Amino acid sequence: MSRDSTDRATVRIEDVPAFTRTEAMDLAAAETARMAAFLAALRPDEWRHPTDCPAWDVRAMAGHVLGMTETFTGTRRMMTDMRHGGQRAGDGPFIDGLTALQVDERAHLDTAELVRRLEDAGPRQARWRGRVRLLRAMPMKEEVNGRQETWRMGYLVDVILTRDTWMHRVDAARATGRTMVLTPEHDGRLVAHVVAEWARRHDRPFRLHLTGPAGGSFARGTDGEELTLDAVQFCRILSGRGEGQGLLATEVPF
Repeated sequence: MSRDSTDRATVRIEDVPAFTRTEAMDLAAAETARMAAFLAALRPDEWRHPTDCPAWDVRAMAGHVLGMTETFTGTRRMMTDMRHGGQRAGDGPFIDGLTALQVDERAHLDTAELVRRLEDAGPRQARWRGRVRLLRAMPMKEEVNGRQETWRMGYLVDVILTRDTWMHRVDAARATGRTMVLTPEHDGRLVAHVVAEWARRHDRPFRLHLTGPAGGSFARGTDGEELTLDAVQFCRILSGRGEGQGLLATEVPF
């Protein structure tokens, strides 16, 4: 049974902690395992359902998730895949080339083999992401909210890769109509981290009440916009999968 956010104490946004390296590894391994378990339960017809990612059905999206997981199991593998992804992208966005390559290279797998490889790669990816040190300061250019940003590789490996898999699990649940497993300890922690980044990005006072097992109440200051909505829907809007008004128009990368 889910608890409504009104049952929980309001968290000041400055009290939401950053991920430690160990926590980031644990969340990464747990999220990949949840995604693999979700996919393993699908009926054959459900793999063909369209998702909120217009170019992908569930099968293609799962190929991307597996590809992104396997890409980050080692430094040489990552550099090779990024080089090939850039070649595939040509003059277009790098991420489009990389994800298209990931989907195409795994299109021949049957679904059982895809799930098996995801189960195998998940823990290896989490371990590598926790060990990588020299690459953590490497800069990356990304566009968010219509502006070019410079990220560090540490942000990608500690935060974005896990958010990406989590949001695609949301996509798969919506596409198939299946219930998504959500817990305060795992999903609630990921959502709280998103809320903290969203708050830093818009830098305005607010009161936010997120419902559902991954929800909670958050605030900056004592006034400002007050919002109440489902925690998963909040993240979908911030990811660009839904239309947001006011403070919800501030996107957060997933």
